[in-house]
Amino acid sequence: MIDNKEELLANGNEEGRKACLDVIEYALESIEPSRGIEKNVGIEDGMLKLFSEEFELDEVENLYVLGAGKASYNMARAIEEILSDKIAEGIVITKYGYRETELKNIRVVEAGHPVPDDSGQEAANEILRIAEDAGERDLVINLISGGGSALLCAPVEPVSLDEMQKATDLLVASGATINEINAVRKHVSRIKGGRLARSIQPATCVSLIVSDVVGNPLDVIASGPTVPDTTTFEDAYRVLENYSLLEEVPGAVLDYVNDGRDGKVMESVEEDEFADMKVHNLVISSNDKATEAVAEKAEELDLEPLILSRMIEGESKEAGIVFAGIVKDVVRTGTPLDPPAMLISGGETTVSLGEKEGEGGPNQEFALGAATKISGLDGIVVAAVDTDGTDGPTEAAGGIVDGKTAEKFSQENMNLSEVLKSHDSKPALEKLNDLIVTGPTGTNVNDLRIAVVL
Repeated sequence: MIDNKEELLANGNEEGRKACLDVIEYALESIEPSRGIEKNVGIEDGMLKLFSEEFELDEVENLYVLGAGKASYNMARAIEEILSDKIAEGIVITKYGYRETELKNIRVVEAGHPVPDDSGQEAANEILRIAEDAGERDLVINLISGGGSALLCAPVEPVSLDEMQKATDLLVASGATINEINAVRKHVSRIKGGRLARSIQPATCVSLIVSDVVGNPLDVIASGPTVPDTTTFEDAYRVLENYSLLEEVPGAVLDYVNDGRDGKVMESVEEDEFADMKVHNLVISSNDKATEAVAEKAEELDLEPLILSRMIEGESKEAGIVFAGIVKDVVRTGTPLDPPAMLISGGETTVSLGEKEGEGGPNQEFALGAATKISGLDGIVVAAVDTDGTDGPTEAAGGIVDGKTAEKFSQENMNLSEVLKSHDSKPALEKLNDLIVTGPTGTNVNDLRIAVVL
């Protein structure tokens, strides 16, 4: 699962590093969504079971499979293995490099992420076509996961793809949270914010959802294509205003948001409209499951686990510094627990880019932030990864550091503070052989951060 595990183990505190990497691998295996589908989807006595929902197959005229996200390929593969001959048509969109093979009855399209592209737009239009063609006796299974916001790209008229790309770039670089970014994206889309569910009606809609959002708010995951939207055009405007983007965002995007504020265009789908829809939204995997798996494995390794929070947000470097502070208190006073221990957190931190834009990702920066405060402490190892295997815009999953990382920076004539200021964490960690590489994991449930204290 971790491609360069042996190299990472040989580069520092081997016992602590092995514990960190072992629990990461165990967690990634535990949250792989196809496992849950294999256990909870099937046909028995003429009934189709989809987790907690059941349907009489005789009552289903056509079965369609739609979806988007970094986990959508693995989910689609598992669904096809179970329901292959029942699927009338299907299409899912995933990130470039995430499709392993072609499927028989479900078309898998690779597209751009985090910035949308032509491939994603064309596939999203095809998804809308199938959704709009679905009839009253049809069943539509949607496979939704993190990354779907960028991959399901169907901007409203007159917003162009180029303008949507620029708006996405600006929002990501601003340091806005995923909730804030999606508040904007939902309000300039024909498919997000419950609009896919609206298009599917009068057919029955069942969405199997892998959450990559802190707290699992359904309307934020992949921008909530099949759930009521809790945000408004006014919220979208406030995001652009708060991050000083009103003069930078493309005019067509701002004009459409302002038209919505003035009541000239329709809001995204709200709760009242869903009352008459046949829609079932089921979360099948999340950061909760990942952190629980880490804690379970820690106990097997005779480490006392403590899940600090699954709700950690904020600037990555600062979050890493705070995390290191808690770890140091474990060493100093045995608070909040005595060593040997494992501290665990989840959530999603961000990086606010300034004038200097290096190469890296939130988890790599989190690890280096922690490294600034654990220097000289031999019994501590900290690792941070994005569970989808791609941290930010990089092809690395994250980074691992220990009490000697800061010293190694000096030995390599690198300045740790300057690397953090320039957000250039990837080349630095790569030079130290402390970059965690997994490749695409087939899932996406936010970040995992782990500290081992021996």
